[in-house]
Parts: sequence; structure tokens; C-alpha cells
Amino acid sequence: MQGLIRHLGRNALSFFGYFGELVLLAVDSFRSIFTSPIRWKLFFRQLLEVGFRSQLVVLVTGGFTGAVFAAQTYFQFHRLGMDTAVGAVVSVSMFRELGPVLTGLMVAGRVGAAMSAEIGTMKVTEQIDALRALGVYPVDYLVVPRVMAMMISMPLLVAECVGLGIIAGYIMGVKLLEISDAYYLDYMFTFTGLRDIKMALSKGFVFALLIVFISCHQGLNAKEGAEGVGRAPTEAVVIGSLAILVTNLFLTLLLNAIFPAGV
Repeated sequence: MQGLIRHLGRNALSFFGYFGELVLLAVDSFRSIFTSPIRWKLFFRQLLEVGFRSQLVVLVTGGFTGAVFAAQTYFQFHRLGMDTAVGAVVSVSMFRELGPVLTGLMVAGRVGAAMSAEIGTMKVTEQIDALRALGVYPVDYLVVPRVMAMMISMPLLVAECVGLGIIAGYIMGVKLLEISDAYYLDYMFTFTGLRDIKMALSKGFVFALLIVFISCHQGLNAKEGAEGVGRAPTEAVVIGSLAILVTNLFLTLLLNAIFPAGV
């Protein structure tokens, strides 16, 4: 029993230590954004990599998720004679949960791994030490452009995922499953409002911060050798994905309190 308590205590200390390192990295990054010159060339390069090149995987994910979710909802609701409510369920679900979470997981897998691998390679090949020798602060050069690119790109990617998911759900429900067009749209617009849009974009922004700081932290703390470089992106994806799923629960409760019904 005592061994279990000691084990849990060590894990708790390790978690709080890791969380503290992420907070310090975040504070350092935001201070650099407001006090140091922005390297716009690096920023636009990351914007291209993070935002533009992630669109395909996000759009495919959103489109097929919306279509499948509409079909499954129809099959269940049809038994109860509630076919016309499919549009509202698909729209609200895509805005509040499926769009932000799936976009976050896809971006964590694609962009998070690339960030940690790139920075980790620079760490083990002593390029980061070379930056310090040249008087360049690594956080300014490596982290800040990625943070800014993620904060801008992620909400837009969430919006694209949600939008295509709703369109695919409409095509599946109205064109293929023959739900009444007028009732489908009427229910969808009645039960979907500005509140749902705020929740989607807010979650996307928070998930962006989780992904970028976890990925950059893993890269900056990569161990020496090929094994360390290979482990960094794997841990970045796993930790980032788990952080998104866990944080999503608390964000859902918090945002429902901040944005009450009708807002």
C-alpha cells in the first residue's frame, strides 16, 4: 500500500512539474510576442505549414464525419418519427464537440509531430546551442512563430471542418436519405446559434495552445541521439491528444456556463 502511495506521489509530482514547465514556456513565449521583434518570414512559413497544408486532412475528416453522423442519427431518429431533427443534431454536434475535437486530434498528429521532430533534431545536433552563441533566443526564433501561426490557423481550420461537416450532413440527409429539405434547414437554423460558433472557435483556440506548447516543449527537451528524436514526436502526439480530450470536458462545462442559452 505504501509503495502504491509513493508511486502515485511521484507521478503527481512529475505531472505538476511537467505542467509547470509548459506554463513557463507559455509565459516566456507570450512575453516575447509583445517585447521582441516578430520574425515575420518564419511566421508566414509556419502559417503555410500549419494552416494551409493541414486543410486537406481537416476537410476530409469533417466531411466524412458529418455524413456518417447524419446517417447514424437518421437511422435512430427514423424509428421515432423525428427525421427532421437530424439537421439540428448534426449542426450542434459539429459545432460544439466533433469539429473542434477532431480538428485538434488531426492537427496534433500532423503538425505537432512535425514541430517536435524538427525542434528535437535541432536540439540533438546542437543547432539550438548555436543560436544562443549567435545571441538569438531560441524561444523567439523557434516557438513564437509557431505559437502565432497556430493561434491564427486553428480556429479557421475548426470553422472549415464544421462547415464541410454540416454540408456533408445536409447532402446525406436531404439528397440521399430523402429528409424534407425545408424542415431539415428550419430545425438546423432554429437550434444552431451564435453560442455554438463561439464555443467551436474558443475550443479551437485553446486546443491550438495545447498542441503548440506541448510539441515545442517535447522538441526542446528531446534526449540525445536518434532514439530521443524519435520519441519526442510520439510523446508530443500522445500527450497532445490526451490533453485535448481531457481539456474538452472542462471546456464544455466552462463554456456552457460562460455562454448561456440564447447568447
